[in-house]
Amino acid sequence: MARIVGAVAASHTPTIGFAQDSGKHHDPVWAPIFEAFEPSRAWLEEQRPDVLLVIYNDHISSFFLDHYSPFALGVGERFEVADEGGGVRHLPGIDGHPALAAHIGQSVMADAFDLSFFQGKPLDHGCFSPLSVLMRHDEGWPVPIIPLQVGVLQFPMPSARRCFDLGKALRNAIESYPEDIKVAIVATGGLSHQVHGERCGFNNVPWDQTFLELIEKDPERLAQLTQAELAELGGVEGAEVIMWLVMRGALSASVVKRHQAYYLPSMTGIATAVYENQAHGAVAGEIRRQQDHMETQTRGAENLQGTYPYTLARSVKALRLNRFLHAMTEPAHRQAFLADEEGAYIRAGLSDVESDLLRRRDWRGLIHHGAIFFVLEKWAAVLGVSNLHIYAAMRGESLEGFLQTRNAPSAVYSVAAVSAGQPAAFEED
Repeated sequence: MARIVGAVAASHTPTIGFAQDSGKHHDPVWAPIFEAFEPSRAWLEEQRPDVLLVIYNDHISSFFLDHYSPFALGVGERFEVADEGGGVRHLPGIDGHPALAAHIGQSVMADAFDLSFFQGKPLDHGCFSPLSVLMRHDEGWPVPIIPLQVGVLQFPMPSARRCFDLGKALRNAIESYPEDIKVAIVATGGLSHQVHGERCGFNNVPWDQTFLELIEKDPERLAQLTQAELAELGGVEGAEVIMWLVMRGALSASVVKRHQAYYLPSMTGIATAVYENQAHGAVAGEIRRQQDHMETQTRGAENLQGTYPYTLARSVKALRLNRFLHAMTEPAHRQAFLADEEGAYIRAGLSDVESDLLRRRDWRGLIHHGAIFFVLEKWAAVLGVSNLHIYAAMRGESLEGFLQTRNAPSAVYSVAAVSAGQPAAFEED
């Protein structure tokens, strides 16, 4: 079973990335940052975890206000670096761990935490600022990550209690993962700072020191604080320290602190810490019970003939195909497709299998491959194919035969803005 070896906690201010990229390692103003991170970097090299679960918040870089989630788990195969306005940092993208991410997602949802899931989104300084100092990356990153984005910039936001409890659910999830791997938690954010309004530049060093003491020895006290209290003590943006509570909840009640440092050069109290887990091994059947609990909602669905529940694994596998089909909602994309179908497949980087399925209008085969139906109907609208044609193809029937099984055999429709035609390209199988 998977094992949590411990955690690294660190501020994620862009100051850290700036110092790294500018080669400020020996500048007396900046050198304390690197000195503070060195023990954490050394600990990760010593532990050699197989995966990092990175708890961070996006700074309106990849997650905009049109859809802002409290908790969003990254389930993709790879995560690139976000452009935050001045160009992309010269860092390589980093691999994800879709299998463990899917397991975590299912387990945490079973424990009543409603996550959203993302892939294909770049990660900003909330993740990469500390990572760029914590790990060598000249030839790529040495370990994959699972990013957990916490929506801490817009009220209402998750409470400190909710974050602490989410950490406990993450522990259940990771420790019930069947592979024998080591996982380290990386919590980012804080400490005290505020970057807006007349209170901009606020810091509270005594509170930062108290927070570091409590997160180690008495996190339950921190979990009781309200968002207003956290903002008063550490600044509104500094209240993002609730992400450290997610980390702390995932660890054992008692931890061993291997390192702690604090430095306030400018706007943000930059803290680093390393906590080693002291968790006991599995007791009796607790892991099996969690695994059974995870399967409660879906148990039996695999026996439904001709049914393919849309899982995170299917979503990751077919992301490129689904993205291509979803883009049919964009006028320029669909016009380019209609003008040069083969060229569109090539430009999208589709595999030979995917291109062949599309070329043959193999609706059922596309479902088997991992396409989700609701992008197929968008593509069908572009082709002039009705939804009923697709339904018939799913069952291997002619349109006429399928319509005779409906209460209103003459009801032929699609999601297109105009009536669907009868395209010559349609195939029944």
